[in-house]
Amino acid sequence: MLDLIILSLHFFICFLISVGIWRGCKDEDVCSSSTGTVEVEPDGLILIGKEDAIKRSQRVTAKVNGREVVVFYHEGKFHAMDSRCYHEGGPLRLGEIEDIDGQACIVCPWHKYVITLETGEGLYEGINPLEPSPTPKWQSKGVKQRIHKVTIDHGNVYVSPPDLSVSFDSDYFADKYKNSGDLAMEK
Repeated sequence: MLDLIILSLHFFICFLISVGIWRGCKDEDVCSSSTGTVEVEPDGLILIGKEDAIKRSQRVTAKVNGREVVVFYHEGKFHAMDSRCYHEGGPLRLGEIEDIDGQACIVCPWHKYVITLETGEGLYEGINPLEPSPTPKWQSKGVKQRIHKVTIDHGNVYVSPPDLSVSFDSDYFADKYKNSGDLAMEK
């Protein structure tokens, strides 16, 4: 008798799971691309999620052509970049956004590397020892982090697939974690 009850319960749970899969996700916030689920549109753009949901969360991580991309919403603008820091692959989605010399920058949580959201430039604070009284100033290392173009259309946020004809330092870690299926991998 107990076997019959357990078997019935098993079939009932399987039925509920199949109904849930069949119906699909209806809640926009639950279906956001923080899980890495994306859709490719006919024009090649990758649907990341709903504009309002990303504005609320301030950032979301998704897979774009197999590589991890983080989309930030900061001070009224959307920015997208490879989610792994060019230095050692730190998870930029966990970094703090700071204003440095009038530029919004993400600070990598692992080694505090500073990257501009707008251009992907790596910044460092340095001095010119030839100045009479040298003072530290923010300087550019050049573009190190791949930036992805963001498009907003009818309340949806899209990211363009990367142009791989030009390489960036962050490509190494984007390839290393490509298709790993683990958007939450930590050090």
